[in-house]
Amino acid sequence: MPLDYPVHERTLPNGLRVVVSPDPSVPNVTLNIWVGVGSRHETPGRTGFAHLFEHLMFQGSRSVASGEHFEALMAQGGRLNATTWFDRTNYFETVPKGALELALWLEADRHGHLLDAVNQANLDNQRDVVKEEKRQRYDNQPYGNALTDVYATVFPEGHPYHHPTIGSMEDLDAASVEDVHAFFTEHYAPDNTVVTLCGDIEVEDGFALVERYFGHIAANPRDRRGPVDALGPLAAPVRLERTEDVPNDRLHLAFRLPVDETPEFDAASLALDALGGLASSRLVRRLVRREQIALGVHATAWGFVDGVSLGFVVLDVVPEADTAAVEAAVLEELERFAVDGPTEAELDAALAQAERSWLSMLASQEERADALSSYALLHGDPGRVNTHLDRLRAVTPEQVRDAAATWLRPDSRAVVAYLAAGEKEEVA
Repeated sequence: MPLDYPVHERTLPNGLRVVVSPDPSVPNVTLNIWVGVGSRHETPGRTGFAHLFEHLMFQGSRSVASGEHFEALMAQGGRLNATTWFDRTNYFETVPKGALELALWLEADRHGHLLDAVNQANLDNQRDVVKEEKRQRYDNQPYGNALTDVYATVFPEGHPYHHPTIGSMEDLDAASVEDVHAFFTEHYAPDNTVVTLCGDIEVEDGFALVERYFGHIAANPRDRRGPVDALGPLAAPVRLERTEDVPNDRLHLAFRLPVDETPEFDAASLALDALGGLASSRLVRRLVRREQIALGVHATAWGFVDGVSLGFVVLDVVPEADTAAVEAAVLEELERFAVDGPTEAELDAALAQAERSWLSMLASQEERADALSSYALLHGDPGRVNTHLDRLRAVTPEQVRDAAATWLRPDSRAVVAYLAAGEKEEVA
């Protein structure tokens, strides 16, 4: 039986897509905005710009002083933040319903008139903030650059997903005020944006309020790049090893996957869950519990929209164990799974975990608003929040097996190995 969260959608004359989902259970409203710009939209020499704007958007706009966005909404009891990813940038706040118009006014001012405040001083300041973030989250953390290495190993040079959202500090240093103004003008436009209201608001009131505050922002129609050509699985294994001062060896086995929201991606995602995404998964049972050569196993699939997605298995190796033997055991299980597919119990467990996660996510007003924006912006249908589980349940064991045989083959792996200093392994 499909879920039935109310979903209402309308497009304003300037191209802005608006989604309203009433929920009177608490007297709050979540305002969630997705802009169709992430690191995949950046060009060589201009990486890190999407993430930079996540910071610049809080540094003031035409009528709002630097830092005032946070201060004004937190004074009303609001919660707010922003994130950047490969496919989008999003801005979100949950406020008491009486503060919704303040939130809309603040958002409209920065989405429509940010560049009034983007000057050399603000650019320099936020460049320094991003550099410090990179030092703390990437450079000074054990395994901190591992995923950056995964992206660069799985996706070819020049591909939209080859570089991380943090971008290149050299590119940011080289950026002028004119460069960042041009990037904002290119991507921050009504026809490239979704505004979602989820919470204690009537449908027509929600549409009217968004039009009141965002309707004046000028349309900026232009041809936007479609998805690049689809990437198939890697034709042969690729490998990157780093020896660093880390607590233990860690292996990342990464694979290209089909694009998000397709039956093939759903099947590959369930395959990864059955292999290593659950406490009962076969890699956990074998490597952690029975053979005790891995400290932990984690497997997941990340759905992307630009021609390919990403799946990976991460294994922390017991310090005394043979890292090459751990990898070989994973390859054995991949080969076995590609032939036999999941057992009934494995598929049931993977589906049950997916259902629990999905329902838990939708139970949160903030996360439901985020899912509505995601489906509206990336897939053109916010109502898919209500049918996602039905599509997942329709996946057959044969489809899961076939997805593993196509996308999760040992010969299609990219291995990023972080080896504890003083150790070195040789893997054929």
